[in-house]
Amino acid sequence: MIGAYGRKFKGKAMRRCIAGAMLVLAHLTAWAQLPGTVLQGLRDAGIPAGNVSAIVQRAGSDVPVLAYRTEVPVNPASVMKLVTTYAALELLGPAYRWKTEVYQAGETLYLRGTGDPKLNYESFWMLLRALRGRGLKDLRGDIVLDRSFFGPVADGRIDDEAFRPYNVTPDALLVNFKSLRFTFLPDSTSVRIYAEPGLPGLELVNGLKLANGACPDGRAFRDLIGAQFQSQPPRAAFMGAYPLSCGEKELNVALHTPADYVEGMIRQLWSELGGKWEDGNGRPGRVREGTVPPGATLLYAHESEPLAEIVRDINKFSNNVMARQLFLTLAAELGGPPARPENAMQAIRQWLSRKGLSIPELAMENGSGLSRNERISVRSLAALLQAAWKSQVMPEFIASLPIVAADGTMKKRLQSEPVAGQAHIKTGLLHDARAVAGYVLDRNGNREIVAMVINDPRAPEGQAALDALVEWAYSQPPIAPAPTKARPRGALPRHP
Repeated sequence: MIGAYGRKFKGKAMRRCIAGAMLVLAHLTAWAQLPGTVLQGLRDAGIPAGNVSAIVQRAGSDVPVLAYRTEVPVNPASVMKLVTTYAALELLGPAYRWKTEVYQAGETLYLRGTGDPKLNYESFWMLLRALRGRGLKDLRGDIVLDRSFFGPVADGRIDDEAFRPYNVTPDALLVNFKSLRFTFLPDSTSVRIYAEPGLPGLELVNGLKLANGACPDGRAFRDLIGAQFQSQPPRAAFMGAYPLSCGEKELNVALHTPADYVEGMIRQLWSELGGKWEDGNGRPGRVREGTVPPGATLLYAHESEPLAEIVRDINKFSNNVMARQLFLTLAAELGGPPARPENAMQAIRQWLSRKGLSIPELAMENGSGLSRNERISVRSLAALLQAAWKSQVMPEFIASLPIVAADGTMKKRLQSEPVAGQAHIKTGLLHDARAVAGYVLDRNGNREIVAMVINDPRAPEGQAALDALVEWAYSQPPIAPAPTKARPRGALPRHP
């Protein structure tokens, strides 16, 4: 016979069970549909919901809060960099560094690269300065460029913008992204242009005329200023209008062949350092392709920044060239040089298998997402982000992602929303794909994993829908703890 206490206790337990069941039912209902704000963003952009995949899942939980078309293989654009960078952090270690080595055999210098993604202008100047400091006053004869750490790589351009730096082909000896930075400096009557580095032989034609009106971005800006480029010989001409509203502006362009670019850099910087570079007959020295011969003496080895810093640049600013360099570095380090993309893919698949991650739909062409062929599902993206959350490299990985409304590719997004500063989100954008993936610290202090991908001709217009999902994840209500079996008053807990 149940007394008053028993009836009271049973009633409380029953109410907890009912509340828990209702909460689970509410979550089950949410799993299969997109939030209203996301749907509204899609409608405004003219994007069918059937061209979208999305998932929200608490870090450390096996159950999604929201799951919509999660199994569909999609093109994630630059969100694919999450796979490449997380794999690299675990397989190579955050402290991994690339080396660019200088050897000497007789009077011939050999420059051997191992794929440093950030052998930029300053780093290359430091390398040459170190040679001067080691007593090398003048250069005599040819300089041989050893690029054998990477195998031949297909062009892999994503569009017809042949001179855009994001289309630069990976190179074991990639110096300064093989790029020039043109800076435009308007005053009251004209526009001055200068190039950095100002490589010898570059022809720069300035036919710009000042104009009124708004300052466009991207291709519209290049069209307005009448930008015209050619590689042989290197020439840049600007023959259009330059709006005063643009103020000081920069344009990065890749004009030179890899060999011509390195030769121009050496010639310019070595001269600035006070040295000469001539062959045995008093003519200017040249570069040529080759490999370091046995017995050559190592003069100097320049080390890159650590991988943790490189990964930060790749993810914060979605640098495609650096991601492709890293992808091939995985191939060379784990499969041996010369690096080939298929070897990098094999190394990543083996790594995923060891971690117990099954991603059969994964297709990686170059590891940057700058591809029409790369594929992954949002379910797999969430599983990868869950694994990273538990990884020893979690701090370095998450710190590499753009902070909403603060930096990187998320700097100008969601600035006036409560989620500003509360999420680390990687972005992706192609002309028919747009995506976000990362971590949101919700209003209750819980970490939510978020991934959403749009594959549609109007995908670039889907930013509002993507941002709406990030906001929705931040605004999640607190999840009540699962009902537990109550102990009668006075009972002691059991011990294992």
